[in-house]
Amino acid sequence: MKKAIYPGSFDPVTLGHLDIIRRSSKLVDHLIVGVLNNSGKSPLFSVDERVNMLKEVTSDLDNVEILSFSGLLVDFARKHEVQTIIRGLRAVTDFEYELAMSQTNRVAAPEVDTIFLNTSLKYAYLSSSIVKEMAMYGGDISKFVPKLIVDKVYDKYNTAGEISTLKGED
Repeated sequence: MKKAIYPGSFDPVTLGHLDIIRRSSKLVDHLIVGVLNNSGKSPLFSVDERVNMLKEVTSDLDNVEILSFSGLLVDFARKHEVQTIIRGLRAVTDFEYELAMSQTNRVAAPEVDTIFLNTSLKYAYLSSSIVKEMAMYGGDISKFVPKLIVDKVYDKYNTAGEISTLKGED
């Protein structure tokens, strides 16, 4: 069985993330989406919230499993007997960072390889940080995150009412 991990913080999950998840799920028999619990950061959503959102938006993908992890990615990969890590690349700057990480992981765990997938062009600019900033100021994020996630993001910033007003809804 070919297994892979697509790791990330997914805070929140974007359409770019979902694109990589869908494409990756076609390349392997079993895809684990690893939601990083990074104690050094203050995420908008808790790990449990991020896991649940990902479960919602991937419920139609039978070979996708959503799990949280903390610590080293290679340790998580070993624990789940996964030899492949999948990473999405948006730009050259992503490549430089991701290449260094994959090389470090390769030294730490020679049995684990990394595969890079180019993000679809329509999502090449997109990041969770951009989504959060747009939502914080009441911008329309409906083109950036799955429909099931939009209101959850606005609720965190208490900006849902502002969006309705901007769209002319009352």
